[in-house]
Amino acid sequence: MNIIISNSSDEPIYMQIVEQIKEQIVRGELAASQPLPSIRNLAKELKISVITTKRAYDELERDGYIVTVAGKGSYVAEMNQEMLRETKIKMVEDKMNEAVITAKLVGLTIEELEEMLKLIYEG
Repeated sequence: MNIIISNSSDEPIYMQIVEQIKEQIVRGELAASQPLPSIRNLAKELKISVITTKRAYDELERDGYIVTVAGKGSYVAEMNQEMLRETKIKMVEDKMNEAVITAKLVGLTIEELEEMLKLIYEG
């Protein structure tokens, strides 16, 4: 599992962890039932507080991305395929929103943006 913490980000550290683990699960880089590092080991590896790591794991568990078994550790949860698809669609929407904002900044028309999307999609 590869997590990179940015001290210059406005996003809290625990949310950086949450978002990166979610992304790795959605991309299939972390498979269902795969064990995650212990809270203590991840905190040590990232050089952050155990409390911060626990908060990230709690958030992931609340959102259904991981399950924690007392005395055994945390594991990637079995994901409902519909939920997984919705998560991936949301990721696409977020990236498209970023692209639209950038396109407007540089003065692209909707037609030019559609043409670019079509070329990339057919790629």
